[in-house]
Amino acid sequence: SPIRSDSMSAESAFTVESTEGEARAATLETRRGPVRTPVFMPVGTQATVKAMTPAELESLGAQIILGNTYHLHVRPGEKLIARLGGLHRFMGWNRPILTDSGGYQVFSLAKLRKITPEGVRFQNHLDGSPTFIGPETSMEIQRDLGSDIVMLFDECPPHPCSHADADKSLDLTLAWAKRCRAWWDAQPTEDRPLVFGIVQGSSHADLREKSARALVEIGFDGYAVGGVSVGEPEPEMFAAVENSVPFLPKTHPRS
Repeated sequence: SPIRSDSMSAESAFTVESTEGEARAATLETRRGPVRTPVFMPVGTQATVKAMTPAELESLGAQIILGNTYHLHVRPGEKLIARLGGLHRFMGWNRPILTDSGGYQVFSLAKLRKITPEGVRFQNHLDGSPTFIGPETSMEIQRDLGSDIVMLFDECPPHPCSHADADKSLDLTLAWAKRCRAWWDAQPTEDRPLVFGIVQGSSHADLREKSARALVEIGFDGYAVGGVSVGEPEPEMFAAVENSVPFLPKTHPRS
């Protein structure tokens, strides 16, 4: 069936300016300014890039940074950050911010969580208290943080992962993707962030294709290749990317 490329927002302008093979030089317009790609995105897990001030990051040409939904939810909490004016004001950064969904913690905190169709229940890694994140919860947290690029809540399977287990995990991720999309569709359209899907499927080529095609059928502003660098050999990591990208629209950003 043909691949749809419906985007969720009028702000999802992605202009490809030059190509060489599969590589693209492009500009992604966000509500807080453009991001020229390809781009290196410094990681500011807990609202700070360690050992760097926002001014230093700007002087080095950083265009966009990443914040972590789970860690910011646990401490200091998205409601506090929202009351203080959002993540940008909280950390003194005026350029775009991408927040992950908390899905990586489904993988990294495997000993402290329980996965159900509704979402994931964590034992808080700080004090052991119960913490729940599901698709809608993740979207709400990222909205309250004021993220400019929001990632879907997904399950990142470990390596190695059998085909059967990876397929079961992928079905859950795709069900969550539909719920994330439905949640955003119900929100006001003005000043909406960009929303990205995340391709999973472990190291299985057919599942990577299944994931990419299904996400594009749902339709998002951009797409990330997830579930790589989780312990697999480097050739498998590259193969996972190569088995995902051909099924993603050339008209949309990839991360």
